[in-house]
Amino acid sequence: MVKYIFIFVLIVSVCTCTLWARDTTALKILAGSPEGTGLVLPTGFTADIVADDLGNARHIATAPNGVFFVKLEKLKNGKGIFRFEDKDKDGKYETVSGFGSYAGTGIAIKNQWLYASSDDQVFRYRLNEKFEVLDPDNPNLVITGLVNKHQHSSKSIALDNAGNIYVNIGAPSNACQLADRTKGSPGQDPCPILETAGGIWRFKADKGNQSYKEGTRYATGLRNVVGLDWNTENEALFVMQHGRDQLAQLHGEKYTAGQGAELPAEEMFMVKEGANCGWPYCYYDPVQKKKVLGPEYGGDGQKEDRCSGMQMPVIAFPAHMAPNALLFYTGDLFPSRYKNGAFIAFHGSWNRAPLKQEGYFVAFVPFSKGQPSGDWEIFANGFAGVSEVKSPRDAKHRPCGLAQGADGALYVTDDAKGTVFRINFHK
Repeated sequence: MVKYIFIFVLIVSVCTCTLWARDTTALKILAGSPEGTGLVLPTGFTADIVADDLGNARHIATAPNGVFFVKLEKLKNGKGIFRFEDKDKDGKYETVSGFGSYAGTGIAIKNQWLYASSDDQVFRYRLNEKFEVLDPDNPNLVITGLVNKHQHSSKSIALDNAGNIYVNIGAPSNACQLADRTKGSPGQDPCPILETAGGIWRFKADKGNQSYKEGTRYATGLRNVVGLDWNTENEALFVMQHGRDQLAQLHGEKYTAGQGAELPAEEMFMVKEGANCGWPYCYYDPVQKKKVLGPEYGGDGQKEDRCSGMQMPVIAFPAHMAPNALLFYTGDLFPSRYKNGAFIAFHGSWNRAPLKQEGYFVAFVPFSKGQPSGDWEIFANGFAGVSEVKSPRDAKHRPCGLAQGADGALYVTDDAKGTVFRINFHK
């Protein structure tokens, strides 16, 4: 079983803080705002708060002139998108406007267009040279009619450089059982959910009123992807999968409580068209370093069977930590080791008992030539604000969205309180 150590610092100490980490340089809390953010960052980095009390702030998009947009999962004052501008360039975003009467998660900027998603549609807004929305009340409807059920309903998006938009359509299920999350219920085989969910669909970014028939099921076998990004080094889509739950609770005869807490891994995939990552039939075991057959389909925790041909992750993370954003850093502000590497926002676990709940941080994976080149490490910690999270309700902040600012700063959203953090580096 993979062993790891958390050393968590909240207020005044300097510490070394890594999980499965390669870089063990000293980390310390730095107060980037007058009250202090409480974040633990590598030496030389500072953090401040640029927005607060937004509510359920999900993903974030930044413009070349410093403007940024935040998508909300629940409406605030009747609006689902907020635009922030620092007109006098003093570091404070004093100009704030809201628009969009729908909630959701996905948001992105590409070629003077702002793209945003609800839980079943994707819209786009024309932007002027100041990145102001020209007609906020009348967006273009790009995609409609996507599966929208309560479980895994968010539609995260990413765009490539060839005019395509990629949309996650999460599976409204844990493991495609006949009766979801029910002990003794078998898995459906084949899983009918995969026809319209449980994968990534590709559409044209500039075409209106598209639905499933106009799109392409680009990758399948993905239970739920909230974080995805296009890697410009190798022109490929990378995604972060939320792994399945409740192996021990539903199959106690095959898994101990400890195994249920540690399995399966959260996975990062590089996906090409036609990729099959295995859900619901298979999951990735980071101890055995292989895909194994799920117990709903006759698996015993070791058997590979049909899973031997499924796509493997490029890197794996501990279970149940909920990776909610992925960002490839292309800026020049941070030290060179961060260039082209991946930042991941982990929303935090709710089901790692009897072990401690974990996550609630931003991790970093170094990359070289479009592939991971080292182990992952914690980059920014302390969001939860407590030494031990018993449940997600205990966490003061839960990282959800990531964006790179025009100056190279890293923006992190939190959907517990609606805070937007900005992380800078000082040479």
